[in-house]
Amino acid sequence: MTDPVAALSGLLGGKGWLSGDDTAPYRRDWLDRYGVAPLGVARPATTAEVAGVVRICREAGIALVPQGGNTGLCAAAVAARPDSVILSLARMNAIGAPDRDSGTILVEAGVVLAALHDALEPHGLIFPMHLGAEGSARIGGLVGTNAGGSHASRYGMMSDLVLGLEVVLPDGAVWDGLRAVQKDNAGYPLRKLFCGSEGTLGVVTRAVLRLFPAPKQRATALLAFPDLASMVAFGTFLREEAGEFLSGLEFFSGLGMSLVTKHLPEIVLPFATRGAAYLLVELASSSRHVPLDDILAFTLEKGMEDGLVGDGALAMSETQRAHFWRLREEQPEGQRLEGDQLKHDIAVPPGAIARFVEAGAALCEGILPGVRINPFGHLGDGNIHYNLSPPEGRDGFEGKGPQIGEALARLATGMGGSFAAEHGLGRTKIALADAIRSPQERALMARLKAAVDPSGTMNPGVLVDAAE
Repeated sequence: MTDPVAALSGLLGGKGWLSGDDTAPYRRDWLDRYGVAPLGVARPATTAEVAGVVRICREAGIALVPQGGNTGLCAAAVAARPDSVILSLARMNAIGAPDRDSGTILVEAGVVLAALHDALEPHGLIFPMHLGAEGSARIGGLVGTNAGGSHASRYGMMSDLVLGLEVVLPDGAVWDGLRAVQKDNAGYPLRKLFCGSEGTLGVVTRAVLRLFPAPKQRATALLAFPDLASMVAFGTFLREEAGEFLSGLEFFSGLGMSLVTKHLPEIVLPFATRGAAYLLVELASSSRHVPLDDILAFTLEKGMEDGLVGDGALAMSETQRAHFWRLREEQPEGQRLEGDQLKHDIAVPPGAIARFVEAGAALCEGILPGVRINPFGHLGDGNIHYNLSPPEGRDGFEGKGPQIGEALARLATGMGGSFAAEHGLGRTKIALADAIRSPQERALMARLKAAVDPSGTMNPGVLVDAAE
């Protein structure tokens, strides 16, 4: 048999095949907790080269780990064992011309999300996916994790924004599903099968994405609430009064605000009243003739009259709007700078957010007294990043992280929610999924994996256990 490393090097050349120290930037996950040095990093420039890499690895029985921007939090895009090849899509970064009449665009999987935003701006169009890592996250990875972000309640998850895909399958064959239509019911919706598959069923190489007209006006406010229940009630009122214009409904806690202003002193609260919870509200319209400012001002006044809203501020300029958004976007950074933390990616029905946060606090306090809880996330879709810092004056969680994680996962599940809202399972949450989700669900996923990838070379140990 031909030496697979020599074959990969010969196929890809010096720019496309990295080994030794050159692989260092690709080895570790976003949190620098997982990843070992692989045999090498394949950096194909075309779909044909991706197919060649897949075939070589399959014939040699080498594990292949697809990697986009490597911004995931569940270790799905780094090697777990040294006899692996990381397949980076970074060189496949072509952006096609947008089809304005159809509202679509064809892009390669290595396109960075922020680069797509920049490319669309002159055309008056948007791809409405926004998240903290958009300066690094790539389209293929966003498909693989079925990313959500801050505008999912209005525009949907990645699976709702993908119309067509091109995928290299585990045997090296190429599936061309690049159909640029929303309605395609010719059998199983295969494009959705690959959204959230985390590289276990194939390698996404190109995608047809949905586009929308860029907003011609926005109205943005930052509001303070005495408690989470008031915030949830106001969110319901907002959806009833301005639902078709709501593009952002982001919340964070009093602790989160304190950590951000403590560690990032240039960020200040734009009003005097402190709250137990804060809500960033943004309305957007592609028409200049909708009175968004009046709608938002009315809802704010009514919320104050009804005793739901404690205080608030309307953004009077783009600079103020950006500052309000930074208060929300820097929540993870403020907590990171505080020290050690535990991250939990929870989803519950939006109406249950306050109940989950309160019940979760009681669970966590019972396991580790004094633990500090910093919930923030997306009120519109019920996604809570339920992050924890150790008790004041302590450096760690006394080994109780797994116990806390399972308790919160079971609580969310009992409320009709999920312990993996938008970050996926990766390698780190497989045991949790096996413990909490039904055996039928887990077995069905394992059968799908075995049917599509019988050799087991596509990202083994991710999403389902390699032994299943």
